[in-house]
Amino acid sequence: MGGSSPCASCKLLRRRCAKDCIFAPYFPSDDPHKFAIVHKVFGASNVSKMLQEIPVHQRADAVSSLVYEANARIRDPVYGCVGAISYLQSQVSQLQMQLAVAQAEMLCIQMQQEPSLPTQLDDEDQKSLLLASNNFNSMPQFLSFSSSSNIVMQEPLKKESLWT
Repeated sequence: MGGSSPCASCKLLRRRCAKDCIFAPYFPSDDPHKFAIVHKVFGASNVSKMLQEIPVHQRADAVSSLVYEANARIRDPVYGCVGAISYLQSQVSQLQMQLAVAQAEMLCIQMQQEPSLPTQLDDEDQKSLLLASNNFNSMPQFLSFSSSSNIVMQEPLKKESLWT
């Protein structure tokens, strides 16, 4: 930065911003919070060392990651990003299970509405229909969808669960 306004790092650290300041391209003076949070979590010396070890074309991405991780550490000092990732993975798992339940309920409704079964089914379809047509209120069912090789374990379905 030289003679003009120092970068956010040099401003916070109260030092002169040199022309070759490693922080200047990534921590502009108009966004002091960005460097402040990274400095609080990682320290200026560590950030400087990290940036020096990374190729110049990857430094902007590294700074972005450091800012994200620092924000996550401030919000959750114990788990940081890992806590956020675990929470999101848990949500994905729950939504996948809800989707599987909805697909199974749709299959059951479709099967109840069809008056007769198609005459030509391959072995996998026959097994699927046989398992799906068993008593849903007595035990967990295994439904095999012929369009994929995934097997979904499904607890007994209640007809009213779709509408209540």
